[in-house]
Amino acid sequence: MITLLKKISEKAIELGDFEFTQEQIENKWLGIKPALETDIKLTEKKLKVKLPIDYKQFLSITNGFSAPNNVEPTFEPIEKIDFLKNIDDFLVKVWNQEGVSDIGQQLEQSILVGGSMEEQYFLLIPPKTDLENWKYWKFSSWQPGEVEFKNLEHYFTDVLEFMNDCIEENK
Repeated sequence: MITLLKKISEKAIELGDFEFTQEQIENKWLGIKPALETDIKLTEKKLKVKLPIDYKQFLSITNGFSAPNNVEPTFEPIEKIDFLKNIDDFLVKVWNQEGVSDIGQQLEQSILVGGSMEEQYFLLIPPKTDLENWKYWKFSSWQPGEVEFKNLEHYFTDVLEFMNDCIEENK
C-alpha cells in the first residue's frame, strides 16, 4: 500500500490542482508520521470494534493522508475517527427515511475515517456477522449516495487511475 500512496502523492503534486504545503511538495508525500499501535488499540476500544487489517496497515504507514485533489476526501488521523452518527447525525437521520432506510442503517453503523468537514466522506462499515466483510464507502449526498469499494487498496487504486486520467487529459 505504501507504493500506491507514494504514487498518488507524486501524481497529485504533479497535477497541482490542490494547494499543498512546502513540506509535502519537497517530500512528494501527502501522509504524516504513522499512528502508534497504542493509539489504534485505544480507538478500537473506544469504538468497540476491531478495525479492518488493511486500514490498520494504512495507519501504520501514515496517520492521515491529505486529499490529493478537489474530489477525494482527506483521511483523518486515528484520534479524529468516530461513528458518523456522532459527527453528522443529521445526515444519518435524512437517510433513515422511508425508501432509503437501508442506506441510513448502514450510515448509522459507519465509522467516518475520511472527509470530516468536506463534501464527501470515506466510511468503514463494520460487518454485522462474522461471515460478512467490512464495507468501504465513499459517500456524498450529491452523487447521490455511496460508491462501494472492495477494500482500501481498491479505493486507492481507483484514486491513482483517476489521477493518471487527469494528467493524460492535461497533456
